[in-house]
Amino acid sequence: MNFRPGGVKSFQMARKRRSVPEINAGSMADIAFLLLIFFLAVTTLDTDTGLMRQLPAIPDPNVPQDVNKINDRNILEVKVNKDNMLLVEGQLTDFNRLREIAHNFILNPNDSPNMPEKRVINIPYFGNVAVTKAVISLQNDIGTKYGVYIAVQNELIAARAKLRDDLSRQEFGMPYEKLDEDRRGAVDDFFEVPISEAEPKRIGE
Repeated sequence: MNFRPGGVKSFQMARKRRSVPEINAGSMADIAFLLLIFFLAVTTLDTDTGLMRQLPAIPDPNVPQDVNKINDRNILEVKVNKDNMLLVEGQLTDFNRLREIAHNFILNPNDSPNMPEKRVINIPYFGNVAVTKAVISLQNDIGTKYGVYIAVQNELIAARAKLRDDLSRQEFGMPYEKLDEDRRGAVDDFFEVPISEAEPKRIGE
């Protein structure tokens, strides 16, 4: 095989000319950091997350304990045991019925003596009205699955939200979510219905 003088050298020079130049990646980390800062600055975060709960007021030590006690008829007891089974007033209950049960309990449409009492208060836009004294008491077992706990929360909140939305449409002709702050506050006062959460413990099988 014959080689021309300088053939190898010419070949090496040709390869060198065809080689791809390296990219300087030293500033890539800085660019990525700037992009991260940019997206954090322009992204809108939903501030309505989490579970909003009103804790019960601290009893006044100067008031007799019996005065602060809530009448049993005004409390709907909802419990979830370690097997994620729902108990309403001590009775095993299907999850699909919880929202309806809570809705009827709060509303007490027939003024049943075994369901929540009502008290007359003055509310802006409504005047003197009879509102429910209903309180929902929720307690879960320490072994309850988190997803089940959240599902029960959602059903109870949805029952109260439905009552507020129905009242808003009836009185103001619009959904609750479209009310201004003052009207929304009035509807909230009409169906206050605290959801009280007790400390998790071992609940009966």
